[in-house]
Amino acid sequence: MRTGWRVGRVLGLLLVCLGGYGVARLFGPGHWWKRTFLRTAGRIFGLDLRIEGTPVSRNVLLVANHVSWLDILAIGGAAGARFVSKAEVADWPVISLIARIGDTVLVERQSKRAVRGQADQLSAALIEGRPVVLFPEGTTGDGRTLLPFRPALLATVTPPPPGVVVQPVAIDYGDATTDIAWPDGESMGANAARVIGRPGRIRATIRFLPPLPPIDDRKALAAAAQAAIAEALSRA
Repeated sequence: MRTGWRVGRVLGLLLVCLGGYGVARLFGPGHWWKRTFLRTAGRIFGLDLRIEGTPVSRNVLLVANHVSWLDILAIGGAAGARFVSKAEVADWPVISLIARIGDTVLVERQSKRAVRGQADQLSAALIEGRPVVLFPEGTTGDGRTLLPFRPALLATVTPPPPGVVVQPVAIDYGDATTDIAWPDGESMGANAARVIGRPGRIRATIRFLPPLPPIDDRKALAAAAQAAIAEALSRA
């Protein structure tokens, strides 16, 4: 019953925001509607957001750890950012629509030629000004340990375009981490049902860490971002 109630409320919210988004597009980019939708959907699914640090508001690549699909609602609601996600998201019901609303950059991670083209797309998005979120682990895990950061898409910001900075972000769900994590082998449907049906609230702390200095080597940048996030999570 809890799952159906929460999903129904989010679908109703989506319909309302789609109407508002269409009106907002007549007068501007409508990014505030996207942020409102993500933040409110997060609350419906049980998220209580706590924000630490200061997010860079424009021309920034936010590099974050990846625990759950809830990460999108948490950091999207906190920063009003667009996301870089794997291309399979386009085939997921409801999630694909949310991705389109959020101007998500979809990437084919298996194709080097596609990655090069998508790096150009990502660079253009960064220069446009709106924050962009990248999960360099490339997937979610058990929530207890960071997976190695993949440096491929970081080529876009090594060195960064003029005026663009890289800011690490640590996402921490505290005691709820293992409950809401999306481990390898669990389907989207099974994980969503488990997380949405979970009783109680989920405290999500989003820590915006100091921006990294410009680094010309993408492997070094990936290592620096991972070290900063790991250190922040160890203090939790």
